[in-house]
Amino acid sequence: MTDPVPPVRRREWVVIAAVTATFGLLLVLWAALVPTFQAPDERAHFDAAVHVAIGDGWPDPGDLRILEAVQQATSTSHADSAPTMGDLLRSTGAAPSDAVDQMTQHPPAYYVVAAGVLHLVHFESLQPHAALLAVRLLGALFVLPLPALAWATVRRVTRSPRAALVGAFAVLAVPELASIGASASNDAPVVLFAATTVWLAVRVMTGDDRVRTALALALSLGVAILWKGTALPLIPFVAVAVLVAPLRRAGVLPRAVRALWVLALAAVVGAWWWVRNLLVFHTLQPSGFSAIRPPKPFPAGTGPDPAAFVDVSWSTIARTFWGSFGGRAQWILSPVVFETATVLGLGAVLVWAFRRAPGLRVAITLAVLPATVFVLQTSNAWGSYEATTFIGATQGRYYFPALLAFIALSAIAWRRAVQTDRGHRRFAVVVSALSAGLAVYGLLFTYGSVAEHSRIRVTPRGLDVLAASSPVPVTVIVVGWVVAVVVLAATVVLAATVRTGDGGGGQTVPLDTGRRGGTTA
Repeated sequence: MTDPVPPVRRREWVVIAAVTATFGLLLVLWAALVPTFQAPDERAHFDAAVHVAIGDGWPDPGDLRILEAVQQATSTSHADSAPTMGDLLRSTGAAPSDAVDQMTQHPPAYYVVAAGVLHLVHFESLQPHAALLAVRLLGALFVLPLPALAWATVRRVTRSPRAALVGAFAVLAVPELASIGASASNDAPVVLFAATTVWLAVRVMTGDDRVRTALALALSLGVAILWKGTALPLIPFVAVAVLVAPLRRAGVLPRAVRALWVLALAAVVGAWWWVRNLLVFHTLQPSGFSAIRPPKPFPAGTGPDPAAFVDVSWSTIARTFWGSFGGRAQWILSPVVFETATVLGLGAVLVWAFRRAPGLRVAITLAVLPATVFVLQTSNAWGSYEATTFIGATQGRYYFPALLAFIALSAIAWRRAVQTDRGHRRFAVVVSALSAGLAVYGLLFTYGSVAEHSRIRVTPRGLDVLAASSPVPVTVIVVGWVVAVVVLAATVVLAATVRTGDGGGGQTVPLDTGRRGGTTA
């Protein structure tokens, strides 16, 4: 039978390599641009890694305290005479402060890896900003493959090289993703292994029934849940994906058996932490904030306000998904940007992605992942609101593990909305250019917020401010910016010339391709 996915041509490889390389450059720019310890929860993430690096272990949630050395590190300058991390640890006796570090509510996997990086760069001989930069670049390495994974996923679902390249560009359209990815955060490895899990699940759903693919899917899921609870929604998604996927042996029982052993293997790899929580704390994830945000009843005669909850949740999730930068999320992209992007993205998926057509089960299964994230996050946020009167835990970055599922759904939707090949070409160019523009705009906006009194401009005085806050020389940052813009523009032009072999019909690959193993695309 003819391969359902067109072969990858050389020009397509060049474009995807250029998009990935440019994404890497953008990540480095984000790591250099955001002031030290000014990414969300960055001080706590870095502190937890330092605790592990100096052998402090992993206390129960709420019991870890931020090191006095890290507290002082947040106020040190970048001058050559500034103390090193070793100086700060010795001068404070590596003593804890009174501030709670909530990160032991998570598995220790990320912090063990980050501690390894700190030892690799001899962090005690480095100033805090340089040690932090090493951990930020670790995050950048984790998320670097995302454009290639998005390309492979969309290519498998749509059979369209052009749509696949747009999927790669779509990763660049979320500046918050690059900002979080290039920070000290346990979100980065979750996003990577969630993306590999979605890609492998799509392969299984579109006819790749090889044992090695199912094995890789199980290992990817198991590793994903080792880092953070935001990966747990992958479990029901993978279960559904394997159950609905075609198999050479007909019947429900073989599919159920395959789903059970995939989930069992994933559990052996990554579920031990969550089982421990259930046994020790009688809850899946104890709160690390219990010491600083204890239960608080509503005033007499009042209670939770559903309307206020929906309003805060919607606005917070939308802005912190697309672009709300800084430690207090104080540098926020224009609502015109993030609200328009949210409405267009969700609207297209809801209107066109689930129409009756070949591949409908793929679309429905992909939707299981973001839907599960929504249900679990909303339930958690509402429970916290009822207990503390505070509406929290509504961060848009918690949806990043479902990013590839949403990109694939968007590709399905827009290919059905735009019916002609000429329309597909125009749409691909426009979306790729807008994605590249949003990537550059996010950096310029943050630079303006940090150094130019919230104006998008570049002045000598602003560059001096950047030099005082960045661990990377300003000349390197400026050159990197120019190179990124030039390469992005050239890549958009080159992507527009990639020919497609999908026939322009906008159909997705049927779930059962009638062949063993699928493709290598």
